[in-house]
Amino acid sequence: MGVYLKGFLIACKGIPATVGVSMIAIILGAALGLLLALCSQTKSKVLQVIAKVYVDVVRGTPMLVQALIMAYGVPWLIQTWGVNFTWPSLVIPATMVCGLNSAAYLSEVIRSGIQAIDKGQMEAARSLGMTHGMAMKLVIIPQAIRIILPAFANEFVTLIKETSVLGYVGVIEILRRGQLWNASSFETFPAYIGVALAYMILTIPLSKIINGYERKMSRKEAA
Repeated sequence: MGVYLKGFLIACKGIPATVGVSMIAIILGAALGLLLALCSQTKSKVLQVIAKVYVDVVRGTPMLVQALIMAYGVPWLIQTWGVNFTWPSLVIPATMVCGLNSAAYLSEVIRSGIQAIDKGQMEAARSLGMTHGMAMKLVIIPQAIRIILPAFANEFVTLIKETSVLGYVGVIEILRRGQLWNASSFETFPAYIGVALAYMILTIPLSKIINGYERKMSRKEAA
């Protein structure tokens, strides 16, 4: 039992990196996702196409591939232009990739939340003299946020688990901690059981909180 506890404690040392990357990435993803959602709702065909292509490309490729491109492909490409470039820390491209990846999924969540708002809300706001931008900012988006909050939180939980691929680009997160300990101790099963438990203590409580919030919102709507 002691070796399993050791594996768990070693894996837990990667929690700060995992949570830190996930939190920054979800903020970046929400900001870019909102921009993409608004682009998809605009009347400009060019912006609609840009948003659609971005979402299709990101959702159509594995995040590991995206991380490898950002961490190693981008510096190589810049160096071919004659510029000596390397990332000061691989956490930077890793966080960027998680945020850019999350944006593609959150944009669809945000778009569906905006579309769920009754069109009369926009018409009422415009009748009060608001511009379209003001109406979106003050009326539509605040209501959409309440609708999409559970999906937003679920994306954060998913992002915590997906950061496991970042060990392949040099980020010492939960999985990478377990891999390094396994390589030095050859305690393969305890190492990866510890990794699994470390992820579970993060994701299960968050999932319970999200489910509780969703039930609370359902009761309010039923009332």
